[in-house]
Amino acid sequence: MNRILSKLDSLVTKFGVWLPDEAFLKLRFRIRMGYSLNLSAPKSYSEKLQWLKLYDHKDLYTALVDKYEVKNYVEKIIGDKYLAKTIGVWDSPDDIDFTALPQRFVLKTTHGGGNDGVFVIKDKNSIDEVDIKRRLFKALKQDLYKHSREWPYKNVRRRIIAEEFLEDTKTGELRDYKFFCFDGVVKALFVATDRQKREEPYFNFFDADYNELDLKQGHPKNPVPPEKPLCFEEMKEMAAKLSKGMPHVRVDLYEANGKVYFGELTFYHFGGMVLFEPNSWDNTFGNWLKLPNK
Repeated sequence: MNRILSKLDSLVTKFGVWLPDEAFLKLRFRIRMGYSLNLSAPKSYSEKLQWLKLYDHKDLYTALVDKYEVKNYVEKIIGDKYLAKTIGVWDSPDDIDFTALPQRFVLKTTHGGGNDGVFVIKDKNSIDEVDIKRRLFKALKQDLYKHSREWPYKNVRRRIIAEEFLEDTKTGELRDYKFFCFDGVVKALFVATDRQKREEPYFNFFDADYNELDLKQGHPKNPVPPEKPLCFEEMKEMAAKLSKGMPHVRVDLYEANGKVYFGELTFYHFGGMVLFEPNSWDNTFGNWLKLPNK
C-alpha cells in the first residue's frame, strides 16, 4: 500500500470509529484491498472474513479470543498437556510482582492481536520493570473491535497473563505454525520464523501436506524454508479438533523440543485486509470458506 493510501487508512481508522460496522469495513476495505467489498455475494477470502465479522456472532468466540479463557476450551477438546503453564493473571500491570516471577517468562495481554502486548523475558535481571508496565498499560488500550470491527473482541476482559518461557533448543527460537482450518479441515498453514531475531519476521506458506506454496502475504519469505516439524501430523490433528464446528479459524501452534503447544485462535487472519501475492490465492482461500446462514 502506497504512502497516500496508508495515510488515508490511518485517518479512517482514527476518525471513523463512530461509523456503523458495515460502513467502516466497506471504506477500509476499498482503501486497503483496492476493490469494493461485496457483502451480498462475497467470493474472496478477504470479503468473507468481513462478512463473518458482521454476521457470525457466537458468544463462544469471545472466550476463544481471550488468551486466558481459551485454555478451558483447549483443555476440554484436546487436553491440558498442550497448554503452556500459566504463572499468573492480573487486571492491571501495577498488580504484577516481578520478584515472584521466574527468571524467564512471557507476558502478554489477554485481548491483544498482531503480537502487540507480548513481552518475551529471557533474563529478568536485565528488564526495566517501569518501562514494561508503561508499555502494558498502552497495550491494554488496544481495541481490535473498534479499529478492525472484529466482533469477538468487543467484550473481552482486558488482563495480563504470564506464561512459562518456551524455546526450541535446536532452532534457538519458538516457531509459530499457523493452520488455516475450515470446519475441522486443515487446508494450509504458514510458519513464522525469526520473530526475535529480525525486525520483520519471515512467513512461509505451505499446503496441508507441507509442500511450500508460491504465496507471499504481509511479510517476506524465508529464503531457507523452515523444515517440516517433527510433530506435524499431531499438529494437524489438534488443529482439526479445535476448529471443528466453526466455518473458519486459524489455529496457532508451537513446537518446542519435540512437544506441541497451543498458541491462540485467530478468526480474522490479518483482519482480512492484507493482499495476497499473487492475488489469485484470495479466491482459492475463499473457495475453502463456506459461510453459514446469515
